[in-house]
Amino acid sequence: MAETMMRQGWSRAEMAARVAIDIPEGWVVNLGIGLPTQVANHVPVDREVIFHSENGILGMGPAPGEGAEDPFLINAGKQPVTLRPGASIVGQADSFAIIRGRHLDLCVLGGYQVAANGDLANWSVGRKGVAPAVGGAMDLGAGAARVWVLMEHGTREGEPRLVGRCTYPLTALGSITRVYTDLAVIDITSHGFVLRDLAPGISADQVRARTGAPLAVG
Repeated sequence: MAETMMRQGWSRAEMAARVAIDIPEGWVVNLGIGLPTQVANHVPVDREVIFHSENGILGMGPAPGEGAEDPFLINAGKQPVTLRPGASIVGQADSFAIIRGRHLDLCVLGGYQVAANGDLANWSVGRKGVAPAVGGAMDLGAGAARVWVLMEHGTREGEPRLVGRCTYPLTALGSITRVYTDLAVIDITSHGFVLRDLAPGISADQVRARTGAPLAVG
């Protein structure tokens, strides 16, 4: 049953494209390490979205074509990227001043768990030796005007990632307002999880069955 649902839902590329649809013209957006970096690949070149990477890029473009990689031009996840016309390269102190000064309209982060109150856990699952520290995600979770999460709806073991309360070490408190998964788009409100959109072939009941907290339909 779970395998069938996965085939019916969005692929990882489609998840990233679904996020890109909702980003308004003119926003300054940070893309977190991992799956969120793919969002830049789905914004048309004639649409002005300014992508920020905390290692010092303002105006990051999509991934380069095969063979066109520049080893000196990478994002915070050490993946090769391109620059859009008018892009800037800044020092890391200035890059984090952009974050901490609340100049980001949006940050899209990956996640291990998101709670119904907007808490996020995305840097550790509590096992020793896996990750040394929370890193820049803590600044992004607190500093961006809006924080969305892009992640699979469940773990490989079938456990829900959308939960009533996070059980992993926290990254940010109460800052997540929307979650994009392979099954659905879900807003986080003062009343908890609210379903906003469904992936093709997925029903609201299927999403509820895979969610670890009450889910209302918007």
